Amino acid sequence: MNKENVPQDLGALGKLTTEVCYVTDENGKYVTELSNGWQIKSEALDVAWHDIEEKVNAAKRKVENNEASPILFFMELRVMDPAILSAYTGFWKWTIKRHMKPSVFKKLSGDKLKRYAEVFDISVEQLKTMNAHEA
Repeated sequence: MNKENVPQDLGALGKLTTEVCYVTDENGKYVTELSNGWQIKSEALDVAWHDIEEKVNAAKRKVENNEASPILFFMELRVMDPAILSAYTGFWKWTIKRHMKPSVFKKLSGDKLKRYAEVFDISVEQLKTMNAHEA
């Protein structure tokens, strides 16, 4: 891409950050140029965030229907999977999957709930009530 062709479409993160692109200058040498964003990339991010939003809503319905514990909801909200959550909490993946069962979640100790709450950056009360608006 030539230096003058670097996209400057204000993307999803355009107001927060710029992206470094490697381009060729008028002499054909590689140089760096800043870009505010690219419409195609912005549209792809929008699709990805829409998918994440759908997963969060599906997790919320599962919790409300007593099919899963709030751990599933906050895991989806924070864009985590059991492996990532395991790395942050120190719990085994199979333990996290077990904690996602409502009957098991209700019996978790305060220390375990606190560990989840810290990772999700919420209070234990917010974890129990699934109050994400303050999260």
